[in-house]
Amino acid sequence: METKNYLGIYLSKDTATVVCLGSQGREHNILGCFSVSVEEQTEQNHQVLATLIAQGCAERELRFSEVAAALDCAMFMQHNVHSEFKDSKQIAQTVRFDAEEALAADVTDIAIAFKITSTDDNGSELSVFTAQRKILSDVLLSLESNNINPITVEPDVSCLSRFISENVSLPEGSHPLFCGLSRRSGYFVVSVSSGSKETSLMRTFLVGPTQTRTERLATEASVTTALFENEEPINCLKVFDSTDSVNYQQLSEKLGFEASGIDLAEAAAAEPQVLTDCADQLDFAIAYGAALAHLEKPQSINFRSDFMPYQGKKMRLEKTLKFASVSVTVFLLALGMYFQMPLLKTNEYRTGLRDKFRQDYLAVMPGEKKLPAKFRDAVRKLSSEYRRIQNVQSGRSGATGEESIMSKLTFVLEAFNKPDERSGKSCAEQTDLKIDKISVTARNIRIEGDTSSRNNTHKLFAAVREKLEIVQFNYDLKGGRDTFSMTVVPKK
Repeated sequence: METKNYLGIYLSKDTATVVCLGSQGREHNILGCFSVSVEEQTEQNHQVLATLIAQGCAERELRFSEVAAALDCAMFMQHNVHSEFKDSKQIAQTVRFDAEEALAADVTDIAIAFKITSTDDNGSELSVFTAQRKILSDVLLSLESNNINPITVEPDVSCLSRFISENVSLPEGSHPLFCGLSRRSGYFVVSVSSGSKETSLMRTFLVGPTQTRTERLATEASVTTALFENEEPINCLKVFDSTDSVNYQQLSEKLGFEASGIDLAEAAAAEPQVLTDCADQLDFAIAYGAALAHLEKPQSINFRSDFMPYQGKKMRLEKTLKFASVSVTVFLLALGMYFQMPLLKTNEYRTGLRDKFRQDYLAVMPGEKKLPAKFRDAVRKLSSEYRRIQNVQSGRSGATGEESIMSKLTFVLEAFNKPDERSGKSCAEQTDLKIDKISVTARNIRIEGDTSSRNNTHKLFAAVREKLEIVQFNYDLKGGRDTFSMTVVPKK
């Protein structure tokens, strides 16, 4: 199974705690954790805090594929809001209007995240978390300028709830109320049932440095149990106190059920040396819970779902590819039009030239009704017609293309007068040829005569065949001469 590293960041106004987890399936191991603060810095803002986070990761050589962040409860507010819908998609589309109505205030500059705490026939009860968009924008832009881009930004209590669900196990029949007290804030998390991965109630409250923690915790715990409506009542309180100043015996007496402490580092199986650079175990648990956000991305209480949605490497690459594709398409279309224009002009010229050529062609080609589809066919026919006209003008053929009488006689005379290569004498002299009659028609020529011998007659026939085609012949011996008659036609 592929191993991935996840970075969780818990951000407050002036401090941050970072936890890096190695993950294989649902198993996790701590690769590193540390806290940074801008209290001693010249400038105290989120940009400086983000720079310190990036430097801390670089110094510890922490490598990670995804980042998730948790906002301190001083940076957001929590409200109970009713929605008429049960489907989470419908709630997401209308929660801004429900929150604006419940708060009686403008929520234009507010980022909203929510969790469904219960549903019934009348709709859903929601825990709605609101944060100023300007604060979120400062946090995200500061982190992104240091190449840290959180996929999710959640309330800190949501991340603590996730940590507890993944790492804390209790005996059957135990229905606990979990509480975490840092030096400045308090958190309550109520599980639906033992071992459940869902929570039905999350609360945050501020803790003053001069307040008695046991008294404050007793008051807030009573309020929380009163808000929690479930068939299984809370029967124990599990507390982590950063100052270790809560009197659990006194607290148990005030609440009427057992109150005891819990070790968050032990729950996460974190060695003491691992937490050396962490300022507070509760901050560590919240950052740890943020690093576990990948386990429940679709259901996470994510401020980025409403404001500055995450644009990761893959999405940025897809947008870049889409933009590049559109740009290349437009460029190719423009380039195609640029090269196509000369062709269109050429085709327009060719069309005009063809129309003019059609008129001239049909004028000189009798019997033709249209111009051939290919120019070379038209040229071939014009060349053939030109040769026919030349033959008619020279007397070699008639107007319809047949061989003329003069042409036929010329072939006959050329055959009779062909000289012999050895003696230089003509065929007529060699064969002692005597012509009695020559008849010329449009179709053929008939020749009658005699020679001194049969061999000479054959010589004559051979000479004639070089110029003409003999279609009929006969010969006979009379009075010591070899008489013959033959019908010849021009060769095709």
